[in-house]
Amino acid sequence: MANYQDIKGFNIQSKSSDPVPFAQEKADNPWGGAWASVASLNLARDNGAGVGTTTAALYAGGNASGIKDETETWNGTAWTEGNNLNTARSHFRGAGVTTSAVVAGGEAPSVTNAVEKYNGTSWTSGTNYPGSKTNIGALGASNTAALFFGGYPVTAETFEYDGTNWTEGGDMNTGRYHAAGCGTQTAGMAVGGNVPPYSAVVEKYNGTAWTEVGDLNTARSALGVSKNSANTNALAFGGNQGPPTPQTGATESWNGTSWTEVADMGTARYDLGGSGNSNESALAFAGGTPPVTAVAEEWSFSGIPPTTTAVGYSDSIVGDMYYNSTTGQYKAIKSGGAPLGSWASGGNMNTSAQARQNAGITTAALSATGTGSGGRTTNVEQYDGSSWTEVGDVSVARNQAAGTPASPYSSAMVFAGDSGPPNTNQATAESWNGSSWTEVGDLNTARTQTCGTGTSTTSALCVSGSDNPNQSPRTAVVEQYNGSSWTEVGDVNTARRENPLCTGTSTSSIFAGGSASTGTSAKTESWNGSAWTEVGDLNAAREAFGGGGGSNTSSLAVAGSASPKAQTEFWNGTSWTELNDLSTGRSTTRSAGSVTNCINAGGYTTTYINLTEEWTADDFQIKTVTTS
Repeated sequence: MANYQDIKGFNIQSKSSDPVPFAQEKADNPWGGAWASVASLNLARDNGAGVGTTTAALYAGGNASGIKDETETWNGTAWTEGNNLNTARSHFRGAGVTTSAVVAGGEAPSVTNAVEKYNGTSWTSGTNYPGSKTNIGALGASNTAALFFGGYPVTAETFEYDGTNWTEGGDMNTGRYHAAGCGTQTAGMAVGGNVPPYSAVVEKYNGTAWTEVGDLNTARSALGVSKNSANTNALAFGGNQGPPTPQTGATESWNGTSWTEVADMGTARYDLGGSGNSNESALAFAGGTPPVTAVAEEWSFSGIPPTTTAVGYSDSIVGDMYYNSTTGQYKAIKSGGAPLGSWASGGNMNTSAQARQNAGITTAALSATGTGSGGRTTNVEQYDGSSWTEVGDVSVARNQAAGTPASPYSSAMVFAGDSGPPNTNQATAESWNGSSWTEVGDLNTARTQTCGTGTSTTSALCVSGSDNPNQSPRTAVVEQYNGSSWTEVGDVNTARRENPLCTGTSTSSIFAGGSASTGTSAKTESWNGSAWTEVGDLNAAREAFGGGGGSNTSSLAVAGSASPKAQTEFWNGTSWTELNDLSTGRSTTRSAGSVTNCINAGGYTTTYINLTEEWTADDFQIKTVTTS
């Protein structure tokens, strides 16, 4: 006889509102930084020395219709005038914090080697700097543990200061002036500057020697930086990027490996002061717009941090049922539906290029060949979820090639495309085993501006494209690879070139967009393993784009030539739905992965780019339970 435990069933949760899927919560409240205006300085000026944290900063000297000696301190709310420098000066930098700072060099108005130390109240003279220079970079935790480097006339010299004496340290690899600095005397970082010309070079100092690390995305000098940051976590902002508009508000975030472009300052400027604690908290103040300004801005983050886990969100209760006490409905969380997700910036590639061929997912991806500023490249890079590493090159440098975006990063293919100059369409195919490339069987029809899909080195499709060296005619031919040779299978209904989309498997795929004889197309065709069928159009006609997905009922279309070149669409087997856009629109790009874990790398904006974006999403819906 059954007991109560056997027949009671399971508990139904009671909730006052529907749970929010984690990906949707991240999309609604993304982790992002922004600049906000705070109280201005009392005196507008540029080319002074700024030090300190976000809530305790100091700005001294500078230039405002003459060289100044004024000092102002920031307490997180307002600027207060303090005791003046002993020597009025401009074009100089400082190190330390508001209770222990040091400045050196500059123009007063002639070049000076005078050093002054600040104790939180007043300035006193220190031992002169070894050599008279202007625009010397500076960093350090206090006026007894500081590092000064570079300067004008251009030098790579470095000097350590202990509060009394100057000791020469290791030279920088790239001599420069007007560089910014952050960190400590034994773990510091020099950012940008003027060599000349304007530089993107970044170097780290370990207490003995300098090592070059990842460059800024925007070369510039006279920029600000979060001075009190570690050299593994910093923010760089503003600066002089040269004509025609030298002042910039560009802001970049450093994660210890690479720089990522984030939101610009409200007031573009150079020769500014900067302070701060990290790439999550910083202060920018004064500078030249031109003219000089007293404006101050604070950088901070809000939203859901990237380290937040999905525990407690709907991800953890897929398949569960509950009662919504507000609506009086029983509901269940089911798999399926348009993915709820968003794009986030990843690590920059080492080589900027367009028309790369990608495979894998956001934590393990491969990107191969394409075209950069030096022409077609054999470059191949591998991604571990945070940074790219160069691995074995392909044998044939090619542009507008195809590949297997649905395959794992360790077993991908690259085929077709064009080499040259002169333009020569390729029939060659190469297979990647995780460490090296091997040439495999050629296509029957050489072509370029094509697209491909597949899940491995033994299963691929090469679809449509151009079979003529002038890249104008289009072919409808489709070929399938079985691990050793290519076989022609059913043609597409509408021949297209200019890198249309193909995503899925060799037996279940979607072919969309591209350039048809009538112009840029929105047409979509579905492949069932034997024939192509026209289905619902894209919302935005486009070409030169990429996507992800596993079948002809579940795919993504990403970026491309359609304005604003950042659109993401989801295919559910019947129609396309617009999802969240990329952060940076681009064309001539490729993506790889699934509808819930996709990566987009490289492409073209107004120049070749090395930007990476990662798509993460959930693919479930909250459904009302009915009796039907």
